[in-house]
Amino acid sequence: MTEKVVPLTDLEIASKATMKAIWEIAEKAGIPEEAVEPYGRFKAKIDVSKLPRDSANGKVVLVTAISPTPAGEGKSTVTVGLADALSKLGKKTMIALREPSLGPVMGMKGGATGGGYAQVLPMEEINLHFNGDIHAITTANNALSALIDNHLHQGNALQIDPRRITWKRVLDMNDRALRNITIGLGGPTQGVPRQDGFDITVASEIMAIFCLAISLDDLKERISRIVIGYTYSKEAVTVSDLGVQGALALLLKEAFKPNLVQTIEGTPALIHGGPFANIAHGCNSLIATNTARSLADIVVTEAGFGSDLGAEKFMNIKARQGGFAPNAVVLVATVRALKMHGGVPKGKLAGENVEAVMNGMENLAKHIETILAFGVKPVVALNRFITDSPAELEAIMEWCKTNKVRIALTDVWEHGGEGGVALAQEVLSLLNEPNNFAPLYRVEQSVSDKVGSIVQKVYGGSGVVFTDQALKNLQEIEKNGWDMLPICMAKTQYSFSDNPKLIGRPEGFAITVREIIPKLGAGFLVCLTGDIMTMPGLPKTPAALNMDIDSEGNAIGLM
Repeated sequence: MTEKVVPLTDLEIASKATMKAIWEIAEKAGIPEEAVEPYGRFKAKIDVSKLPRDSANGKVVLVTAISPTPAGEGKSTVTVGLADALSKLGKKTMIALREPSLGPVMGMKGGATGGGYAQVLPMEEINLHFNGDIHAITTANNALSALIDNHLHQGNALQIDPRRITWKRVLDMNDRALRNITIGLGGPTQGVPRQDGFDITVASEIMAIFCLAISLDDLKERISRIVIGYTYSKEAVTVSDLGVQGALALLLKEAFKPNLVQTIEGTPALIHGGPFANIAHGCNSLIATNTARSLADIVVTEAGFGSDLGAEKFMNIKARQGGFAPNAVVLVATVRALKMHGGVPKGKLAGENVEAVMNGMENLAKHIETILAFGVKPVVALNRFITDSPAELEAIMEWCKTNKVRIALTDVWEHGGEGGVALAQEVLSLLNEPNNFAPLYRVEQSVSDKVGSIVQKVYGGSGVVFTDQALKNLQEIEKNGWDMLPICMAKTQYSFSDNPKLIGRPEGFAITVREIIPKLGAGFLVCLTGDIMTMPGLPKTPAALNMDIDSEGNAIGLM
């Protein structure tokens, strides 16, 4: 009887990999020694002020995906494997990724460093605290909260209405018990009592600013524009009114430097910033992306969740503010996820079901339409799982061929860069073609028109319903002249609609916007839809239950 071979876990694969010293990776990327600030042997901060003043001309490849399911799509894995494949083909390539948040790592999603033989390393350190950037952002955010409450306690010279403070504290963990709290209890010496709450750090405006600022001066200026609340006469109060933007920027000084690491195959990777795509704009820092563009010929980056969330915001917010266009888009899909969109429960995905795959193709088709709407051509990365049958794979390949959609079967989890060569070749052919990239709306349009454009062109919905609260917010936004900003939709990642149960390609639905929050520092308006939460909760069985550490300090159960 043949003994069944149990595949290695991502952590086991990562722990067996031989890493190069970070100096070698920096040299490969063309980063001079004086710009490298090592954090141990295998991680470093990059002082961009000491880099050559080359133009950021590297071509950008954006990796996105179909609507996520519990079956998994492997977007980060494909991102890493594609970059390794491009390197194998002799292209000077860098990766630009987001930093993992401890909320998903300890909760349900797990780590964010790729998987199998397409990972960035050191995997466990990146997933757990990394170089402290998210903690610095947490500290800056909560320092502002402390300074606001101290201002109230010390006489409230700005006449801030404690009932109208919109700034919340944050924590880099899913903790539903902190969504709504009361602070300042215990008498006059303990502060001014008021209602408050916590968001997760990656939903903070500080995080969004961190990822969109292009310099320390820009970082400080953006922080100064943050609206923290309103006075008794309903006038907006900003950080500049408190005069603390310099102190907050100072707390972020070291964190603002991009982090250099490597893939298993030695491709340089910058991992920096980590806003959620279902709450914030879902892209790594602009300074890291532009740094990679100045060092490499091709930059492979990703945006969170599906093209309706991260990619839409990459196009309408990040690329617009960054002044560049994505040169190609990779759309990741799996047989397993398509079967779920075709109506198969998670527990029954192992068996062959070509009919369900084809039923689920409507979800892939809509994501392709969305990317094309931005004037960019996609290539589908069919991320192979061991349970996929040849008939299921062939059905997807044939559909793409019939519909004139580029596609490549991708097997980077098992084979690393070698398993992504076919995808890399498709991407290279796209990079040689011109595109007509343009955001979907003009910022000068009305807020309702901009939201309607996203709902109809990206989600395939019929229209938008604004609640009374949202209409009240909109009136305030227009009165203050804040309406000429891009839109950041906060929506469930599981559906094109605001109902996570409507998978596949729902039609005829309306999106309900329940609240609109101005984020002047980030430079966008957040529209909260459905029951989306800015502080998630942990699942019934958190991933943390599988984690441990041995007597030698090695991580256990981290993916």
